[in-house]
Amino acid sequence: MSMQVALVGLGMVAQTHARAIAATNGRVSLRGVLSRSKKSAEAFLTEASGFLPAAPKIYADLRELVSDKDLDFVIVCTPPNARSDMVATLADRGLPILMEKPIERTYEAAEDIVRRCETAGVPLGIIFQHRMRASAKQLDNVLKQGTLGEIALVEITVPWWRAQSYYDEPGRGTYQRDGGGVLISQAIHTLDLALSLTGPVIEVQAMAAKTSLHDLEAEDFVSAGLRFDNGAVGSLVASTASFPGGAESITLHCQHGSAALKSGRLEILMHDGSVETLGEESATGGGADPMAFTHEWHQAVIEDMADAIADKRAPKCSGREALRVHRLIQALIQSASQKSAVAIPQLEH
Repeated sequence: MSMQVALVGLGMVAQTHARAIAATNGRVSLRGVLSRSKKSAEAFLTEASGFLPAAPKIYADLRELVSDKDLDFVIVCTPPNARSDMVATLADRGLPILMEKPIERTYEAAEDIVRRCETAGVPLGIIFQHRMRASAKQLDNVLKQGTLGEIALVEITVPWWRAQSYYDEPGRGTYQRDGGGVLISQAIHTLDLALSLTGPVIEVQAMAAKTSLHDLEAEDFVSAGLRFDNGAVGSLVASTASFPGGAESITLHCQHGSAALKSGRLEILMHDGSVETLGEESATGGGADPMAFTHEWHQAVIEDMADAIADKRAPKCSGREALRVHRLIQALIQSASQKSAVAIPQLEH
C-alpha cells in the first residue's frame, strides 16, 4: 500500500524530493504540495509533470493540508525560519514529519521543535542523505567490525564553492533566515555523517571568518580543532570560498589503518599494506551548482521514513539524534566568537 505524502516548500531542493518520491515506484506517492503562492506551486508541478505518475493537488493553506485525512506524513522543505508554527500545527494533527536540515536556526529553537514532536508522539525525521550513500554505510560496517581498531585522528574537510549570486538571493547566509553560513547550511551534512561514525565531540576550538570572496552576513570559512568523547582528536576545515569546489571528505586514522571517505568513494589502507577501494566518486553539490547530486540518497531517506512509520520505529536520523550536530555547530560558532575552547555537554535522551 502506497503512503501518501505532502511536500511543503517548493524551493531549490523540492524537485529532488519530487524525483525521489517518483523513484519509489509507488511505495510513496506525492498527494499534494503547499507553497507560498498558487502560481509557484503550478510552476513546480509543470516542471515535475514529466516524471510524476499523477498530478498532485495544490493545498490552499496549511489548514487545508492538515485536514486531509489521507496523508501519512509531510516533507518540510521551507527555510528554517518558517518551521516552528508549522511544526506545531502538524504535530497537533498527529502528522509525522520529515524535515530538511537544519531543524531550526539555533540549537534552542531546534530543541523546541524536537520536544514538541516528542510530546505529541509524532515521528520526526531529518534529511541527512549523506548517511544513505553506500560508501558511508560500508565505512560504518567496517568500524563496527573493529577491523581498523580505535579511532585516533579525524580529518573533516568541506572545500565547497558558492558564487556571490548564491548569496545575493534574499536571506541566504543570514542569521534571520538560515541561522548562519557554511556550517549550518553546507557543512552540516558532513558533520552529521562524521558524528554518526565517530561518536560525539566534547570540545572544540574554532575560527570563523567571512572571506573577501563573498558578501554575506555570516561565515563562509571555518577551521577548528576537535576533541572526541572516545579520546580521538581531529580537525575541521569548511568553506564555500574554495573555487571551483571539491568533494567533502572524512578521513579516520585508526589503530590498524586509515579510512578515507570522499564523496561516494571509500579507501581503506591497512598498516599491513593491504588496500581496499569501494564505490566511486559522485557529484555532491560542492561546486557552483548546489543541486548537482543524485536524488537516490533522498529516495532512501524517504523510504526509510515510510518504513519507520509502518514499523512504528524511529527514522534512521531522528530529530533527537540530529540535535548532536546542531549542538556541535553552536559550540563551533561560540568558540570562534570567544576565541577560546568550548566544552560540549552530552545530550540527555
